[in-house]
Parts: sequence; structure tokens; C-alpha cells
Amino acid sequence: MLSPQLLERLVCPISHGKLIYFPADNVLVCPASRLRYRIDNGSPVMLAEEAQALSEAEIASLIAQARSLGLPIPT
Repeated sequence: MLSPQLLERLVCPISHGKLIYFPADNVLVCPASRLRYRIDNGSPVMLAEEAQALSEAEIASLIAQARSLGLPIPT
């Protein structure tokens, strides 16, 4: 699990936007750039070339999931 202090400082390297952290899936999602970043052994892999591109529908679904889980969503 990532610390709140680290999550506060992490931003997407492409959009510089805030991220949604899904601890159960061990991923970070940037709604602005529509990228998903994996977390390996507790370390976020914040490389654009390693990120997974997501469709608009996938982002919308993940935002809805985050809302239902009570996760912080960047504005």
C-alpha cells in the first residue's frame, strides 16, 4: 500500500495531473491522460512507455468504480 504522503506528490508524467490509486489492483490511473501505471513491489512505475493506454469508456468505468469505493478522485 502506498503512503498518503507519496500519493500526494505523485503526478502523471504526461499530463502532470493527479492520480487515482486503486490499492486492490495495485495501480494508479490518470484520468487526464487516460493512462494506467502499475505498482511493482510497492514502487509506482511512472514511465509513460510502461503505462497502459485506456479508452474513454474504461476511464469512465474506473472513475465510477473509484466513486463507489470512496477513493479520492482528482478534479
